[in-house]
Amino acid sequence: MTLSDASYFFPEGFRQFWTHEIKIGELTFTALSLLFGFVLLTILVLVVRSVKYFLSRRALPRIGLAHGAATAVGTLAGYLIFFIGLLIILPVMIPGFNLNTLSVVLGALSFGIGFGLRNVADNFFSGLIILIERPIKVGDRVEVSGVYGTVLAIGARSTIVHTNDNVDIIVPNSQFISDQVTNLSHADRDVRFKVPVGVHYESDPRVVEKALLEAGAECPDVLKNPPPSVRFMGFGDSSLDFEVRVWSNTLCEK
Repeated sequence: MTLSDASYFFPEGFRQFWTHEIKIGELTFTALSLLFGFVLLTILVLVVRSVKYFLSRRALPRIGLAHGAATAVGTLAGYLIFFIGLLIILPVMIPGFNLNTLSVVLGALSFGIGFGLRNVADNFFSGLIILIERPIKVGDRVEVSGVYGTVLAIGARSTIVHTNDNVDIIVPNSQFISDQVTNLSHADRDVRFKVPVGVHYESDPRVVEKALLEAGAECPDVLKNPPPSVRFMGFGDSSLDFEVRVWSNTLCEK
C-alpha cells in the first residue's frame, strides 16, 4: 500500500495531526515522534527491569555474590542502561536533540534542583552512595527512627524497611547518609535477640529457666552455638522478670 492509497483510509486532518511539526527553540517534534518515543521508553523500562531481575536474582547469586551485593550491582547496571537508552531514544523522540541541547536541559535541571528539587536530588544521590558504599544492603536488619526492620528494597528516592509488625516504612535515602543508623547485620549475619518474659511470683526460678532454655533450643531459627541463655532481670510490679537471649542468622531476615 502506497501513501496515496493510505490517504483513502486516513483523513487529511488525521495525518496532519500526527505529522505536524512543533518547534520549541531548536527542537522539532511531531505527535507521531512523541508517540514512538513513549513506546521506546516503555520498552526501555521493561528491559531495565528484566536486566535488574536477571542480574540480582539469577546470574550474580549463581556465582556466589551475596543477595545484597547482587541487588546493588543489578540496580546500578539498570541505571546505566536506562541512561544510555535515554540518550538513544531522545534524538528519535525529539529530532534535533543533541549534546548541546542536553547541556541546556541539565542546566535547567540544576536550576530547578536549586529551588524545588533539592530533596529529590539529595535522595537520589544518597541512593547511589548507598548502592556503591553499601552501608546498608537488601536483607540487612537495621534500626532507623527507633524502629527495627529488614531492608526490602533500595530505590532511586527511598528505601523500604519491613518491620516485625508487618508494616513497610518508606525511608528517604538521605536519612541513611545524614542520620545515625544501626545495622545489626552489616559484617555478620549472627544477631542476638532479647525476649522479655514475666512469670508469677510463686514460680520456681529454676523451672522457669529450664523451660525457657528448652523453648529456645527447640526453635529451628535459633543457633546452637552460642547457645540460648536466660537472665533474671529483677522483681517487676506483678511478676518475676526474665530475659531469654538467643542468636540467629535467619530471624534477622524476617
